[in-house]
Amino acid sequence: MSKIAIVTDSNSGISQKQGNKLGIYILPMPFQIGDKTFFEDIDLTQEEFYEKLEEGSNISTSQPSPEDVMNLWERLLKEYDEIVHMPMSSSLSSSCETAHMLSMEYGKRVHVVNNQRISVTQRQAALDAKTMADRGKSAEEIKCYLEEVKLDASIYITLDTLYYLKKGGRITPAAAALGTFLKIKPVLQIQGEKLDSFAKARTIKQAKSIMFQAIKKDIEHRFQSVDNVWLQIAYTQNLEAANQMREELSIEFPNCPIHVDPLSLSVACHIGPGALAVACTKKLDESIF
Repeated sequence: MSKIAIVTDSNSGISQKQGNKLGIYILPMPFQIGDKTFFEDIDLTQEEFYEKLEEGSNISTSQPSPEDVMNLWERLLKEYDEIVHMPMSSSLSSSCETAHMLSMEYGKRVHVVNNQRISVTQRQAALDAKTMADRGKSAEEIKCYLEEVKLDASIYITLDTLYYLKKGGRITPAAAALGTFLKIKPVLQIQGEKLDSFAKARTIKQAKSIMFQAIKKDIEHRFQSVDNVWLQIAYTQNLEAANQMREELSIEFPNCPIHVDPLSLSVACHIGPGALAVACTKKLDESIF
């Protein structure tokens, strides 16, 4: 049986410490702040990131350098036969395409997965990949499975402010000003390749109700039962609100574990603090073993 290394990036929300415990290798995402480059969870903590964001620092996201990616792979290939590498969604970053091109230098030893995941759904994909590797699946089988089930997840996000969407050019200044004036709480959806507008709410309570109903509909119509999915909550700089949201979601889905994680900084950079997200991810299909 081949020895397979599972690699993902810090957009998964898995910290370096958690990765060490899980046996999953985490490639830190780089950020340009002013004239310096920082790396998530290496020399840039969640707290430091939001401090710089609130100070008005010019923060831009980037993809890991080819050198950093290849250095990690080459180190791992001294110990492992193959690598399964899962970057963030190819629709949100070019890091997946870059990794795919770099993998061609390694024959069939590096398998890059393009499964359109980010944050808590990317985390679950990494956990599933590790389970599959531990239970004897080949790197090619893991890659094929993860890409086959790439649409078996949903994320709904509501924002506290439109300022960062405007700053990043994702909405016009006029739309941001009108939305702020009307106190609109947009609900966005990440489904597969797209980050789309899903609905508009006037209050956070209404926004959460919209997201809960959307998740319930996904579970009923796409996954048949809550027993078939993992439920997740993600947030930006508002753990108390996330825990309250978990309590509310647990009323809708009693006796169902709900994982809570901060949203990755690459996402937070574009939506700002105060965001809340609810997600569901289909559980690993046991029939494949």
